[in-house]
Amino acid sequence: MTMTGIRSTGMNFELDTSLATGYTSKSQKIRIMSEAWVRDNMYCPCCGNYRIRKLPNNSPVADFLCEECGAIFELKSTGVDKRKISDGAYSTMIKRITGFNNPHLFVMRYRADYIISWLSFVPNFFFVPSIIEPRAPLSANARRAGWVGCNILYSEIPAQGKIILIDNFHLTDIRSAVNSYNNMKKSELENIEQRGWVLDVMSCVNRLPCEFTLRDVYRFADLLKSKHPANHNINAKIRQQLQVLRDMGVIRFLGSGHYRRL
Repeated sequence: MTMTGIRSTGMNFELDTSLATGYTSKSQKIRIMSEAWVRDNMYCPCCGNYRIRKLPNNSPVADFLCEECGAIFELKSTGVDKRKISDGAYSTMIKRITGFNNPHLFVMRYRADYIISWLSFVPNFFFVPSIIEPRAPLSANARRAGWVGCNILYSEIPAQGKIILIDNFHLTDIRSAVNSYNNMKKSELENIEQRGWVLDVMSCVNRLPCEFTLRDVYRFADLLKSKHPANHNINAKIRQQLQVLRDMGVIRFLGSGHYRRL
């Protein structure tokens, strides 16, 4: 397959508001418009296929399918820079993540005038239960009383798990996006517990200066303990995960307890 790129020059980043005629709910309008834009303009960041197919409405799990590589995607759109992104049922989301049938995620941000300002892509192997937050159950008077939805804690996903596809009216070149995805794929972890530990320590490392020490990472021991209460030797686990991050190419050992984030 030839990866023929989509040029950002001349690309229309405006959502087609005419598609939402007849809809009264703002969320429905945005869903219709954003899904149409992705269908008509977005490539597959996993393999480089120049289009992805819109799945029928209310399809379980996902919104889009790449017919070239089989990747599935969910799209979430927001008019603000949210740290949290609302999703569906909490229990369903956790089941999807732990069952390894979670879709990849597109996160779109649009302006008040319905111009797309930003789009990111999060591979499904950067999802762990700790980034999913349950919402308060619906009240007893609600039609679905007791139902528990969830939020994706987008800000808790490490920067290494996000590929920016649109920024400042520029669409990232297909080849660059696919190369980034392939580099991420090399470090995919199937064991969900190990994945959680690695991503949590990775997030801690991201909060430190480029060069840091083992003692610096130990300062996050209480935070990591709160996320992994069953572990009773946090410092040893931190050292183990730093070795994993070294093997993944995220950090480099400098010797004598010193590291550099790459």
